[in-house]
Amino acid sequence: MKNTSFRTALVGVTAATSLLALSACGGNVGGGGSASGADFPTDPITLTVGQAAGGSTDLIARAVSDAATEDLGVPMPVVNKPGANGALATQEVAGASPDGQNLVLLNASLITITPLAVGEEEAVSLDDVEVLKGLSQDDYVMVASKESGFGTLEDVESASGSFSYGTTGVGTGSQLAQTVLFAQADITGTEVPFDSGSPALTAVLGDQVQVATVQLGEAKPQIDAGEVTPIVVFSEERNEFLPDVPTAVESGYDVPVSQYRAVAAPEGLPDDVKARLVEAFDAAVQSEAYQDFNEQNLLTPWEVSGEEVEAEWTELAERYEQLVEEHDISLAE
Repeated sequence: MKNTSFRTALVGVTAATSLLALSACGGNVGGGGSASGADFPTDPITLTVGQAAGGSTDLIARAVSDAATEDLGVPMPVVNKPGANGALATQEVAGASPDGQNLVLLNASLITITPLAVGEEEAVSLDDVEVLKGLSQDDYVMVASKESGFGTLEDVESASGSFSYGTTGVGTGSQLAQTVLFAQADITGTEVPFDSGSPALTAVLGDQVQVATVQLGEAKPQIDAGEVTPIVVFSEERNEFLPDVPTAVESGYDVPVSQYRAVAAPEGLPDDVKARLVEAFDAAVQSEAYQDFNEQNLLTPWEVSGEEVEAEWTELAERYEQLVEEHDISLAE
């Protein structure tokens, strides 16, 4: 994996907010700083999201922060700082003090795929963050317009060279999944780039492009309404919310790509602070409210330890790098 250093400091929580939280928790307001050990936390904990409000990552962050707040007893405001597929937000949090007051909601694609599409100086790695908890798995699905007449992957293969397809951003999981599948199946078409899944899906609905790969949560309402046709999903196993749609893997292609998310902090957390945060997120993902949120948003629970997250994402990064090299694929603009 490519490495980079992060040295940008994150703006602290305002004094007024800290005072309110400390008063509510009975803390000592004189010092104005965060506590550690048995006293942690006394101040609000900021959870930064590198994507815009309203998207899947943002909604997951708000759901888990609400649940963790109940266990921690202090507010956990979510702050959106979109840009570069989450790289800017991650760099900022990674450069903050490792006191447990500043966390980031990580997308796996930032770590495992984006480095394949950007220069080494722009790439983000796990080296300067400490992953606390894995949260969920969000699967990708290739959908086709009704007008295309595509109902299966074989239909797409048969139309090779005579259709248009949407891509959803440089270094994203949907871009990797679709690009690798097309390379392995020897499918060609006219690429139409978009900057996210929503406009790509809109283009499929209008038959401006015939297929695009987007996250399941984005496409499911249109699938249920019969406005688009699901062709293939990119998870290792069939998605429970689309049980009749085959995976790319079972169709004979080595393209297992899903979006995973986790909570991380700056590297170097004190052991007792880390343990308290992990305890809170363990409780959060077990809460009824959070489990209901997962089901309502078509998310597959992926509630693993931070150590497991780091091991799995490192393995995925190596696997994806091998795939793009094997098929001579460029994900860059």
